[in-house]
Amino acid sequence: MHGQDLAEGVAQTLRDQGLDAPVELAMRYGQPAIAGRLDALMAAGCGRILVAPLYPQYAASTTATAVDAVNAHLAHLRHQPTLRVLDRFPQDSAYIEALHQSIRTHWEQVGPADRLLLSFHGLPQSCVQRGDPYFRDCMRTAAALRTRLGADGQRLYVSFQSRFGAAPWLQPYTQATLEAWGREGVARVDVLCPGFLADCLETLEEINLGCRRAFLAAGGREFHYIPCLNADPGWV
Repeated sequence: MHGQDLAEGVAQTLRDQGLDAPVELAMRYGQPAIAGRLDALMAAGCGRILVAPLYPQYAASTTATAVDAVNAHLAHLRHQPTLRVLDRFPQDSAYIEALHQSIRTHWEQVGPADRLLLSFHGLPQSCVQRGDPYFRDCMRTAAALRTRLGADGQRLYVSFQSRFGAAPWLQPYTQATLEAWGREGVARVDVLCPGFLADCLETLEEINLGCRRAFLAAGGREFHYIPCLNADPGWV
């Protein structure tokens, strides 16, 4: 499990630095649940807890709901720990460098693609119109990575995946973009999902399988999916 590997890697790194700070992995929807992991930290004597939602770009539907779940559990306690939250890091230099290194490593193995597509998870446009900063954060990540890539930054484009329902979502849509590129004669694309820190069904099935088929069927010749950071040592 990529998430557990990441948590264990961070814990070991902290120990190597002489820091006695337990690390627990919790899932917003699934197991291990947030409540149980908070209880485990407090049972271990932790009076100050840093909550780090693994969403580089802030959205009310992701980061905020994770923080809400933490606070909902703590609201029932007679003695609450001191809480801090890492709410976003779309331009953090270490995050951008980890993405940059994953791209460079891929290109060293197979060469650079004609186009590099950053596919972020989608969001209804109405959410952004109501003030959600998610789209702005995504653009900040893209801009920082484009700058870090130097001359190769001209290969970088942005799209949004995982749309459902009839309402308009953030555009351009990932699959539609790839299909259009295939019809235009773009031979090879690389796709990276920087909003996901660990591979999951939405990266492995929707992108690496579904979008791969769509691009090749539209006339593209070569599709490469660049894995998420997962538990890469440099990212840890």
